[in-house]
Amino acid sequence: MPSLSPKLKVNIGGVVMKNPVAAASGTCGYGEVFAEFYDPKELGALVTKGVSLKPRLGNPLPRMAETPAGMLNAIGLENVGLKVFLAEKLPPLRDQGVTVVVNFFGDTEDEYVRLAEALSEAKGVAGLEANISCPNVKAGGLEFGTDPEVAGKLVAKIKAKCGKPLWVKLSPNVTDIAAIARAVEQAGADAIAAINTLKGMAIDLEERRPILANVTGGLSGPAIKPVALRMVHEIAKAVKIPVVGIGGITNARDALEFLVAGASAIQVGTASFVDPRAPIQIINGIKTYMREHGIESVQEIIGTLKRH
Repeated sequence: MPSLSPKLKVNIGGVVMKNPVAAASGTCGYGEVFAEFYDPKELGALVTKGVSLKPRLGNPLPRMAETPAGMLNAIGLENVGLKVFLAEKLPPLRDQGVTVVVNFFGDTEDEYVRLAEALSEAKGVAGLEANISCPNVKAGGLEFGTDPEVAGKLVAKIKAKCGKPLWVKLSPNVTDIAAIARAVEQAGADAIAAINTLKGMAIDLEERRPILANVTGGLSGPAIKPVALRMVHEIAKAVKIPVVGIGGITNARDALEFLVAGASAIQVGTASFVDPRAPIQIINGIKTYMREHGIESVQEIIGTLKRH
């Protein structure tokens, strides 16, 4: 008989999640954005909007554009900064008992390290997610996450000062994402989150101008799912640490495909803009699938892709 209560708990590098579904960074704010639609405690985890040492205003408007099967954003990592996050944004989540993973980023290695140290000491933080898809201002604009050696060096420095489980979020705008994944695993990452947005652009044909003031932006939504699924599969084959799949997940079947491909958990982002309850519906859909197929534990699904 199929279990009436499928076991959904997963352990992602030390972050224990009651189910494998998290709200993705940048799409759920600091938890308050979708609070009227569901209790954030229902999520396996909530990954906060990225936090930097100092507040950032982000890019000028317009900075979002709808595209076929997706959206472009060039928000520019706008956020309240570390001080306000710790004083105002984290306490409500902690008080509600939400499993919080804090996404953070810096312009330099030192900024990443300082943030990791400060956030590790904060009560109510289950884990950290280092966004290494940011420009390294000391390396001529090179993104930390596009070079295995640079990525590994950064993660090693973060890990040395990080007292919480460390997830590393990778950029898809690389030739060999598996090489980046292996480098950050060797440097001490506890889990890998993939993928971040793909670089794209849109044009207003009547004006013959870019729609985004920043010209380019990050493409997300269903359009990138096949790319994300392929990259998650490649990463899962290349490393032994857990992988968190991200990219175009809009329903339970999408989520389950990522689990079969090797992800141990997933994040829901753009889908929440279409349906604020998307993460909850995905959790319920996974439960339904498991009951219908007589699956007791979600672990029986993870990494079960068959070969032709």
